[in-house]
Amino acid sequence: MTLPRLSLRPFLSKGRLQRAGRMLGLGALTALALPPVHCLLVLLLTFGLFGRMLNTARDWKQAAWAGAFFGFGFYTAGLYWLVNAVLIRADQFWWFVPFPSMGCALILAPSVAVPAALSRLLPAGLARLSLFAAMWTLADMSRTFLFSGFTWNGLGTSVAIPGLAGDMLIQPAAWIGQDGLTLLLMLLAMLGGSALLDSLPAAWVQKLGANPAPVSSPPTRRLVLGGGVCILALWVGLGSWRYLSVKPVGEAGPIAVIVQGNVPETDKVGRRNPRDIFMRYLRLTRQGVDQAQTLQASLTPDGGQYRPIVFLWPETSFPGYDLLQDSPRARAVIMEWATGANAGLIGALRRDTNGRYRNAMFALAPDGVVEAIYDKARLVPFGEYQPPFLPLQIVPQGGMAAGPGPQTWHLANVPPVGPLICYEVIFSGDVTNRHDRPRWLANVTNDAWFGNSAGPRQHLTSVRLRAVEEGLPVARAANTGISVSYDGRGHLLDRLGWGQAGTLVTALPAALPCPPFGRYGQVIPLLLCALVIGLATATRIFKKN
Repeated sequence: MTLPRLSLRPFLSKGRLQRAGRMLGLGALTALALPPVHCLLVLLLTFGLFGRMLNTARDWKQAAWAGAFFGFGFYTAGLYWLVNAVLIRADQFWWFVPFPSMGCALILAPSVAVPAALSRLLPAGLARLSLFAAMWTLADMSRTFLFSGFTWNGLGTSVAIPGLAGDMLIQPAAWIGQDGLTLLLMLLAMLGGSALLDSLPAAWVQKLGANPAPVSSPPTRRLVLGGGVCILALWVGLGSWRYLSVKPVGEAGPIAVIVQGNVPETDKVGRRNPRDIFMRYLRLTRQGVDQAQTLQASLTPDGGQYRPIVFLWPETSFPGYDLLQDSPRARAVIMEWATGANAGLIGALRRDTNGRYRNAMFALAPDGVVEAIYDKARLVPFGEYQPPFLPLQIVPQGGMAAGPGPQTWHLANVPPVGPLICYEVIFSGDVTNRHDRPRWLANVTNDAWFGNSAGPRQHLTSVRLRAVEEGLPVARAANTGISVSYDGRGHLLDRLGWGQAGTLVTALPAALPCPPFGRYGQVIPLLLCALVIGLATATRIFKKN
């Protein structure tokens, strides 16, 4: 009996390798639209070419493979900075260096491959591209349920350009959320990019590596391009109107003293100089509270509204892991140095009754008593949480224990606050207790793991979008930066850049009226995706009839 001869030649043909390389490149190029680059125009090129591939693909398999390569390129380029976290412990995990970015990209690539394959359910043209845009958005939303969730780098974050232009563009997130922005951007990029590509000479399109035959007719192209311009004008107009017209209501926020210690992660991991680090935070806190008291006196002359002072230390601020939990004296010392503050919100690790570590935030009263504890609910996959299917022990002891989810703290003499630890702030629609809405959000984080890269900037963009979606001011303390405060419109109030030690002292404004997304959350973008799918499908039925 002769065994069949196996050959890789059909899979390694020149044409297939070229197509795979082209899709990888387009995906990587698309990552330029993400923070901190915000090159939005590149989306017209990359999604225009990808849309041409969807419209001319031989079958669903070819579309799926193209989507997989596109997604792999996009997520590898967009998550390159994950490698920095491994390099901090390179002596132990040197062998793991290639895996964080490419491993995550490999896991996330199906979130593009599946929409690409499903888009083949509709005929080539606008309907197929619209279906893909909606399915991409739904796949993005589904990443909330992947392991402990990994919704990083939704395309909607691309419009959060620093400055006034971004302030205007992100305002629709108050109605439709980040995923609604992703859907709008995908539709504009897919349909507009495809129409522009169809308008180019065939020779130019062929040089770009795409099928030169146009998919749409000239009247359709004019309709798409004209409609796209109108949608952009409406987007900017409504965003500008909301930014200029919406006003805070109710009780003003506290005076937030945001402390940025700028402690290298190697010092914390190696528990080097813990006393010096602790003293650095104490001195910075004292300076910040003194400034806050001066500001407090200027804001409340002649018996005006009292503005409480709250200071924030970042996530796992210092190497004394169990210090806050086990040492009443340490807590008392912190508040003695912060005399004049109504509360201190401090990121620290703690052990629960089962002996497992939890990433926590402690609220200290002026006398050093622990007034409240919040445990991080969304844990970072492969960092704080190890998926059970992973055969290698990457996370010590299998990772941390997770908390129950969003809470609102009602601390003495402090407006109700929603605590958030690091990674949790990326989860659109899942950052507040909807039955007990806070008046402001306190986010503590430690982005030192990822170095001076795109990672901390992408994380910061999520903070800004959560402020708009919830209509709540945010105070954010980051160990090495970037520490900020935003108002409920996502407008920057104050900022302390990367790699600096210092404090920010900001009088947070009152919250805005609860926006529609703050009330209904992910139901809104989910309905919008269903509407787009319904219209795309109806187009096919109409053509058949």
